[in-house]
Amino acid sequence: MSGHSKWHSIKHKKMAMDARRGKIFTKIIRELMVAAKTGGANPDTNPRLRMAIEKAKSVNMPNDNIQRAIKKGSGEEGSINYEQVTYEGYGPGGVAIFVEVLTDNKNRSASEIRSIFSRHGGNLAGAGSVSWIFERKGLITVKKENIEEDKLMDIVIEGGAEDMKTEKETYEITTSVENFENVKKSLEENNIPIENASITYIPKNTVHLEGKEAEHLLKLLDELEESEDVQNVYANFDISDEILEQVSK
Repeated sequence: MSGHSKWHSIKHKKMAMDARRGKIFTKIIRELMVAAKTGGANPDTNPRLRMAIEKAKSVNMPNDNIQRAIKKGSGEEGSINYEQVTYEGYGPGGVAIFVEVLTDNKNRSASEIRSIFSRHGGNLAGAGSVSWIFERKGLITVKKENIEEDKLMDIVIEGGAEDMKTEKETYEITTSVENFENVKKSLEENNIPIENASITYIPKNTVHLEGKEAEHLLKLLDELEESEDVQNVYANFDISDEILEQVSK
């Protein structure tokens, strides 16, 4: 899982760089609108919206943009017609890939996703073909420099965490979706800085890749994430940190 964990860290840093170019704003605005549309405009009673607002603030999105997106999503200012769609497929080496999309044109999105898979040696598959490989979990990372492992373990286990793993520079805390907010709150109450926190899909098993197959897969994942309609990409690969660092430069 080390390669997969490293990918989370790389994606988090990449999001910060994309934010400086204004690239990530479109995706977050869509998430804000759909979250408000499906769960209401009050983040206190809408966990999905609360997380979208936190993500928006983490990339310094102006509050006016955030509020405008929420109002549009809740129907206060016009209406939206974005749909949530998922695509499943396989990449090089048989790696399972699960893609979450928010789109106003399903035909356009399907054509683009299919083309991206095809260009990089992958292929789309039917609904349910790979989703069973992934479990929906909360994932929180904390930098090792901020707290000792034993102390952190006590705090997160008491908060309801399922597991905690030590990576090279961070602790990686896994929670159920139901206990995600409780664990986050426990960390905040103990003044422990959170590097990243999200609800994600974690693979039950991984496929080890090396060499050209690893490079082709990472290029496929990168291009999927560059697509304007794509919100999240999940894959069950295990690639060495060295290859991940090289390809992500």
